[in-house]
This record gives sequence, C-alpha cells and structure tokens, in this order.
Amino acid sequence: MKTDSTTLQAPPRAKTARLRFPPRRPDPVAITPAPTPAAKSGRRGQTRRRVLAVVKHVCLILLVVVALYPVIWMLVSSLRPDGQIFSNPSIIPTTLHWENYTYGWTALTKPFSTYLVNSLLVVVAAIAGNLITCSMAAYAFARLKFRFQKPAFAFMLVTIMIPIHVVIVPQYILWSQLGLVNTFWPLIIPKFCATDAFFTFLMVQFIRGLPKSLDEAARIDGAGHGQIFFRILLPLMTPALATTTIFTFIWTWNDFFAQMIYLTDPKLYTVSIALRAYIDAQTSSSYGAMFAMSMVSIIPVVLIFIFGQKYLVQGIATTGLK
Repeated sequence: MKTDSTTLQAPPRAKTARLRFPPRRPDPVAITPAPTPAAKSGRRGQTRRRVLAVVKHVCLILLVVVALYPVIWMLVSSLRPDGQIFSNPSIIPTTLHWENYTYGWTALTKPFSTYLVNSLLVVVAAIAGNLITCSMAAYAFARLKFRFQKPAFAFMLVTIMIPIHVVIVPQYILWSQLGLVNTFWPLIIPKFCATDAFFTFLMVQFIRGLPKSLDEAARIDGAGHGQIFFRILLPLMTPALATTTIFTFIWTWNDFFAQMIYLTDPKLYTVSIALRAYIDAQTSSSYGAMFAMSMVSIIPVVLIFIFGQKYLVQGIATTGLK
C-alpha cells in the first residue's frame, strides 16, 4: 500500500472578533455654580438668627441669675452666723451653720409649726370661699339676665382699683363691734362674700368663652340653673378654678397687712407675722433664724406653683381670648 506522504494539517483557526470600545474619557470636573445674591442673603440671615438666639439666651440667663440672687443669698444667709450675714455679700458659703434652723423653729413663744398650721387654715378657708362664691357670681354675670346687670358688673370692676388701705378702717370697726377681732374670721368671711372681684372677672371671661349650646341642651332636658352650673359648666372651668386656687394661696400666704391688723395674739400668728417677730428694734435680732424660717415658709408656695403651673398658664391664656 502506498502511503500518502502529505501530512494532515490542522484547519486554520477562526479569527475572533474583538470588541472595540471607545476610548475612556476622563470624568468631567464638577463645577459648583457661583452662589446667587439670594443664597448669600439667606446664609447671612441664618447666621444673624443664630447670633440673636445666642444673645437672647445669654440675656435670659443673666436675668434669671439677677432674679434668683436674693433667694440664693437668703438661702446662704440662713446657713451663716448672724455676724457674717451682712458683712459678706457672697453667695458661696464658707461654713454651714445649721443651728439657725433648729433655733428658729423654737425661738418664739410657739413652735414654728403652729404658725404654719395657722396660715394653712386661713389659706384653705380663703381658697374654698373664693372658689364657691366667685364662681357663682361669675355664672350670674355671664349667663343670667337681670336688672342693672351691666352697672353691677362695672361697679364690681371698680372695686378692683380700690386699695385695701381705704376700706381697712371701716372693716376693722365692723369686726370690732362684732367681737371678731383677734380671730381668723375677719380673714375668712369676706372670701365667702365674693369680695375678690379679680377672680370673679377671671371666671366671667372664661364662662363667656364656653358655648351657650351646652346650656340650651341641658335646659331642653329639664335642667335648671343649679344643675347647669354644677354639672356642666363647673367641670369645664378647671383651668380658671386652678388659677384662682394658686393666686389665692400665694396672696393669702404672703399677706401681712390684714393679718397684722386683726391678729394680735401670738398663738394666732401666721407665718408672715411670725417672721416679723424675729426682728426686734429694742433688743438683738436673729436674722439667721429669720432667713432659715423664711426658706421653710416658701416651700409650700414653690410646690403649689410647680404642680399648678400648667393650669395657671392655661387658665390665664384661655380667659384672655375674648
């Protein structure tokens, strides 16, 4: 057999097509547009507002410090001996003289707790009187129609401008003839006669802000004025009642003039009169004990203001809408 001398050759390889991509271009440089005049003014306004906010807060902090300085000084003075109280105006105590509190509690003829209880009795009775009578008088002025209503309301507002020093003499003569001087009754009975016209006006404004449709719906159901007042309007008057309570508490607790006129027996002294007893023009005065008991006496006022602050703001804001 003849063999083929030619060698087998491999078939030629197929040429693969290469993908050609366009040359990569460099990323364009981000060009930020120039700020417009409006943007510049906006940034300046924002910076100005921030500066004004910082200045405002600094001023408020300084005002708070100025307002609280007397209280802080009194607190520090209550922990100093009497000889260092007026010689050192600093509010940083160097020594803690706790004896002022123990001595001040028993320095007078009665323990200081007696005067706290007396003040609490007068305050609670005054609050009850203002809440009951002022709310009823306010309902009469705001919802009822009677003869001489507007002149009576105007006369009530005029009494707000009459200072107590004008009426204290005839009132003292009246209570003296009734034999009630040197008792708590001259301080309590007027509160049950709606003599605090400010609270009556406060509640009148609040009731006028309530819709009269509530009264009409209750009247259709057969409710009288008593049921409308106690069951419908009175529960809605919580902010005004809370405001009356807080103001009556603070004003009665801090009252000095009327209580000094009517109370002469030391066992009937209230807190404001008892604090005055620590200072004597003829003998030595105990300022440290007085400052110590003053710090004790402001604790109830601070507590009632803290717990009733929400109702206080709400009541004043609501009554000022109309």
